[in-house]
Amino acid sequence: MTSALRRKAAEMASAAAAAQCFSSYSTPATWALRQRGGGGARVLQFSSRRSFCVSATAGGFDNQNREYVIVGGGNAAGYAARTFVEHGMADGRLCIVSKEPVPPYERPALTKGYLFPPEKKPARLPGFHTCVGSGGQRQTAEWYKENGIEVLYEDPVVAFDGKTQTLKTSSGKILKYGSLIISTGCEASRLPEKIGGKLPGVHYIRDVADADALVSSLGSAKKVLVIGGGYIGMEVAAAACGWNLDTTIVFPEDHIMPRLFTPSLAKKYEDLYQQNGVKFIKGALIDKLEAGSDGRVSSALLKDGSVVEADTVIVGIGAKPVVGPFEAVGVNPKVGGIEVDSLFRTSVPGIFAIGDVAAFPLKMYDRIARVEHVDHARKSAHHCVETLLTSQTKAYDYLPYFYSRVFEYEGSSRKVWWQFYGDNVGEAVEVGNFDPKIATFWIDSDSRLKGVFLESGTSEEFSLLPQLAKSQPLVDKSKLQSAASVEDALEIARSSLHSGASV
Repeated sequence: MTSALRRKAAEMASAAAAAQCFSSYSTPATWALRQRGGGGARVLQFSSRRSFCVSATAGGFDNQNREYVIVGGGNAAGYAARTFVEHGMADGRLCIVSKEPVPPYERPALTKGYLFPPEKKPARLPGFHTCVGSGGQRQTAEWYKENGIEVLYEDPVVAFDGKTQTLKTSSGKILKYGSLIISTGCEASRLPEKIGGKLPGVHYIRDVADADALVSSLGSAKKVLVIGGGYIGMEVAAAACGWNLDTTIVFPEDHIMPRLFTPSLAKKYEDLYQQNGVKFIKGALIDKLEAGSDGRVSSALLKDGSVVEADTVIVGIGAKPVVGPFEAVGVNPKVGGIEVDSLFRTSVPGIFAIGDVAAFPLKMYDRIARVEHVDHARKSAHHCVETLLTSQTKAYDYLPYFYSRVFEYEGSSRKVWWQFYGDNVGEAVEVGNFDPKIATFWIDSDSRLKGVFLESGTSEEFSLLPQLAKSQPLVDKSKLQSAASVEDALEIARSSLHSGASV
């Protein structure tokens, strides 16, 4: 037997021994095991005598790069990888473990350009791999190879042992890490199977496979039902208009985007959607989805007894942070997610969490928050890796930012692009008539500007928004209310930055 074969045999034997060692002693705080079966996800908590161990022999581990391991293959992982490369610390040191079959990509495209009809130039990979969304390089699979980054595809982590600093994947691989970054993101909230949540023709969107399935359905759909009036619902409904489909949105609230939009602002967008043929059913709840004779979804029964016909249903009712199998690291009971400090360090030394799954201190508003947005995914990844690789001790000081771009397909009569910065608290002052611009300013009881929203701004106008929200200047509310145009209102707000009365 050659030395290479003997080495390989030793590695296999060591890995097998490691896999059999799940009954060894370990303290209960060092691990958690999450299993996924046909009935959903459940967390298994064993006694302190049940855990897994691994061989200390180098050959017992299935990853070549062990110094830094990122669990998760979404936006944040891609931007973290870029930062490792920028510091010259990726080659032979960084491993990414992902459930996806492709490298990290800019996820917002999935509910926007990806859903355009084939004749209207839809977005497709590799066009939107990270980090093109922020003007960076397109990081294809070749980019990871060229930079010496090991990526394990379609093999999510299912078990974790903090004592031995090891992970186990769904295929049984045992991985070793020095420093661990948890970047598991969120998963779509789903309707229960017993009310039709898994019927053919019912869609959820979190990854490219989900989006591909939806595109396939849209190609043969006649009637589309969107459940949920938030981000996902509004963006998918706008995309469905590009296919000229009969589209209905149903949601329990009084208006769309209730966590951000004022009723007046929501009315402007609802009118635009209705002009594009979208119907709204407000204040309604789904009782169950019903199947036709072919087993595919055919209608939705609402709680009030009414029926909405639909052969394609998209559910956009929120998302849940994927904390498993890392519950033992520490989950925030109020906002969910893995709790971290302002440097993205968890309670366990050497373990970090970033992106949607991180419950972090929102410094400027003095509260713990989880932010499900690509901007935070990018910035938290960069800040965390800077902390890990340098002597940086500057606290993460994030300014909440949200945006949407819809109706951007070829032939659309009106494109929509809005941005929001800050906090939508206090009294809202609306300026403009949506032709196409409209702005909303949120002002607290101390006359400080807390948040600002702008539709169809210029690049210069959009660049002003974060300055205003960050500075929280004192503004004259009466002047804003009497502003003749959006441009005038923004100039009033801009002048307040130089009054010396900012936070």
